[in-house]
Amino acid sequence: MTKSALEQLKAFSTVVADTGDLESIKIFRPRDATTNPSLILKAAQQEQYREILEKTISDNKNRPLSVILNSVIVNFGSEILKLIDGRVSSEVDARYSFDTAKTVECAQNIIELYQKNGISRERILIKIAATWEGISAAEILENSGIHCNLTLIFSLVQAAVCAEKNVTLISPFVGRILDWYKKNNPQIDYSIQDPGVESVTEIFEYYKSHGFSTEIMGASFRNIDEVLLLAGCDLLTISPKLLEELSQSDRNVDRKLTIPESKSQNTTSSSNESHFRFTLNENAMATEKLSEGIRTFAQDTRKLEEIIGII
Repeated sequence: MTKSALEQLKAFSTVVADTGDLESIKIFRPRDATTNPSLILKAAQQEQYREILEKTISDNKNRPLSVILNSVIVNFGSEILKLIDGRVSSEVDARYSFDTAKTVECAQNIIELYQKNGISRERILIKIAATWEGISAAEILENSGIHCNLTLIFSLVQAAVCAEKNVTLISPFVGRILDWYKKNNPQIDYSIQDPGVESVTEIFEYYKSHGFSTEIMGASFRNIDEVLLLAGCDLLTISPKLLEELSQSDRNVDRKLTIPESKSQNTTSSSNESHFRFTLNENAMATEKLSEGIRTFAQDTRKLEEIIGII
């Protein structure tokens, strides 16, 4: 019997579900799952999850809105963890993306809430936007035994600093990079060379040639072609829609990313703050998409707070 493209892909990369929807997780049974404010907002607006929201609010009467917000995120994550064997990524408030101390405080609160639910910190990845302040917060958290997933990665310099700070995992984005290039250079045929795929490939080769232990999880896919072009990446987090397409496809899947045989001798550090900020600033795509991503997550967090206030 021919294996589906999804089953073949699992031989090369760990498949992660990019959703807050419990029903999708039940269907595809990924090892890990990732969430973000936008995904939690989408799930919270569905009638079948209203009970989780209402109970969380009821259990936290008269507590600060920030605590209720984290409790909503953690309770959705706790339900997800009942369905998977691995880890769930839960995101700190995007409005703290430029505040190291607030990010650390928020992350610690999320871990405490998970522990109250009987869930070990080993099963949690704290998602943080890969600003300089966010990466600095991740370094503090990692040194205290709290594992992090640095998200909104659009450039090699972001990835390099994360690795140098011994972050557990990064999420370099694919589709959002392609979106930017299509908007800014619409005359180019990106079916031949996808800049999002090229960016993740560059990061993969850099990490593996330098022997970094930080895991790479390709994210933000627009189609299954992008997914399959990154077969061999450590992890791939995929939306339910694309997981369904992959499960229905009988395309042959080959490993695309392989670990280089030789290690690089270049040990130049990227972890100087001024170098990081200038290099990121030189990359218009990365600068714009990072800012846009933070704004979007912040907006969806405010919408989630509005829903909490209404119930």
